[in-house]
Amino acid sequence: MKEMILLKLGELVLKGLNRRSFEDKLQANIARRLHPYGQFRVYTRQSATYVEPKDDGCDVRGAYETLKKVFGVVGLSLAQPCEKDKDIILQTVKNYMDDQLRTAKTFKVETRRADKSFPMTSIALSQYVGGELHEAYPNLSVDVHRPELTVHLEVRDFAAYVHADAEPGAGGLPVGINGRAISLLSGGIDSPVASWMIAKRGISLDMVHFFSYPYTSPEAKEKVLQLARILAPWCGRLTVHVVPFTAIQEELRRNCPEELFTIIMRRFMMRISCQVARRIGAKALVTGECLGQVASQTMEALWVTEEAASLPILRPVIGMDKEEIVQIARKIGTYDTSILPYEDCCTVFTPRHPRLRPLLSEAEFAERALDIQSMVETAVKGIECITV
Repeated sequence: MKEMILLKLGELVLKGLNRRSFEDKLQANIARRLHPYGQFRVYTRQSATYVEPKDDGCDVRGAYETLKKVFGVVGLSLAQPCEKDKDIILQTVKNYMDDQLRTAKTFKVETRRADKSFPMTSIALSQYVGGELHEAYPNLSVDVHRPELTVHLEVRDFAAYVHADAEPGAGGLPVGINGRAISLLSGGIDSPVASWMIAKRGISLDMVHFFSYPYTSPEAKEKVLQLARILAPWCGRLTVHVVPFTAIQEELRRNCPEELFTIIMRRFMMRISCQVARRIGAKALVTGECLGQVASQTMEALWVTEEAASLPILRPVIGMDKEEIVQIARKIGTYDTSILPYEDCCTVFTPRHPRLRPLLSEAEFAERALDIQSMVETAVKGIECITV
């Protein structure tokens, strides 16, 4: 039997009658991610998902690394299957984990017997294998509380499995199980983190980026595309809808009060994003807005912004401290790209004294000088779609 990958499921196991749909979506996502690494058999039994190579050409270690970023998996381990016989299990442990057994100083054996027809109890099998290993490896002493090495044995339907401690998985729910949304992706720290967090709850994403050439450079656009590339292993294939935003910003500068410029600009972002969402069947918008972080993210400003949207706005980082957001950005690999010194459209024509607590009536009155529908339609027609 070939080395395989054993995936532990998180909150999926708590689902009721619709659990099968969650498992099917997870298996489909896994199969898609594994395609570059060869042909694998993927199936779920007894609250675990099995990833078995079909031939010797499969890159099991490469597959293992990519599965660490699949939402819906709470833990994963490389495992060696074997026959459900106590002596074969013991020999498999010695062969598969020999290097670890020779270098560790303390160990214990943990057994899970999902197959209740197996003649030994979990405790009995752990005692048998643990005793034999203690005899075979003089460097080892037993420590059941804080062992350096834990030998895991799992006796399941089709085989027994030997592995060391599982590594943490991405957690969450399978991408796509909770529908589709549009994420407004800037070049900053917050919006990539918000995208990652909402994808973790099972939502598949398209990205919208507002590009204001020549006020923002091609390097700034490339920075955003690189952020999308970093997110793709977590979120799946992403399409970035690059919106030409220069004409709208120039029109706002000519016709709107300076102190309301940012809030009216963000209202246009909501309108355009809703148009894109309707094109692709998305049911919500996602932003990286964090309460009180900047002038456009006060309670009043958020309400005036949201009023222009015809879809719900999801704000995963709304109550987080900046340091909490930065920690996640470092974890998922977006931080170093986010802090590259390229401007984005939100820094263009920034008012000197933005209105902190705007009124909806003020924004609507200022917008009377604008042909809103025409401006939105022109921007939507000029969208460039880039798949990463």
